[in-house]
Amino acid sequence: MNSRFYAYNFGIPLICAALVFFMFDRTNIDIAFSNLLYDPLTHTFPLDKIHFFEQLTHKWARIIPNWTAEIALIGALLSFLWPLVKPEKHPRLGGFLQRSNVAPVLRFAAEHRRDFVFVVVAFAICTGVIHFLKAHTSVYCPIETTLYGGKMARIEWYENFQLFHEAGDGRCWPGGHASGGFTMLALYFVARRYQWRFSNAVLWGSLLLGFVYGTTRVLQGWHYMSHTFWAGIFVWLACLLTALAFYGRARLDLPVLQRKQAALTGSQSNTPDAPPSLS
Repeated sequence: MNSRFYAYNFGIPLICAALVFFMFDRTNIDIAFSNLLYDPLTHTFPLDKIHFFEQLTHKWARIIPNWTAEIALIGALLSFLWPLVKPEKHPRLGGFLQRSNVAPVLRFAAEHRRDFVFVVVAFAICTGVIHFLKAHTSVYCPIETTLYGGKMARIEWYENFQLFHEAGDGRCWPGGHASGGFTMLALYFVARRYQWRFSNAVLWGSLLLGFVYGTTRVLQGWHYMSHTFWAGIFVWLACLLTALAFYGRARLDLPVLQRKQAALTGSQSNTPDAPPSLS
């Protein structure tokens, strides 16, 4: 069971990383694809000049991860209020909160404090990882390079990687906008913890969101397609490691609800006078 969990969750992204490296970083596929989107007559990427496309795909699209992070932060802060209220010691305050429908919100936040804090920390770690890689590889975006009318030379991330200090002014690898969509993968691990039946939908929806975010920037000439794939790989690994630290492998591999149901079934079967289950 342990080996299968790690094989799926670490093995698949590492295999994807090898494929992306050899299929994109070691070939000219990225350039060939971007060439299809570039207009050599005007020396522009036409979609980069459409203001509505920029607003829709780059500015407004950020609402989804931004609001998710803000809701998680508010939930994490509210989770510390309910224990401080102590309604059993302050019945008037507890009654007021109950009548105003604030008490259920505070109780819910307190019960799910770990989940709210996890999402906040996972988002922060993902953002930090992407920013670190951008600063320590100094890759310039296609539109900034001499290939497409810019002034900077095109280099691959591995040609300029510096571990202990910033490599330069370039900030294009991996895809930052794509990583914003991929950070929604943090919600998948929360859903996985509770064995929510729509957890796979959250997984594929988050992957699709990140891919769409990244692709729109490729269409505008601000990223190569491989930058999107790399963003997804690093965000997945960051979310996975954070989830393991918060929940442990057992809870992610064997969801909480399933374990509770198994424990309940086992306790009933070990009780001599327990009535037979109707389910």
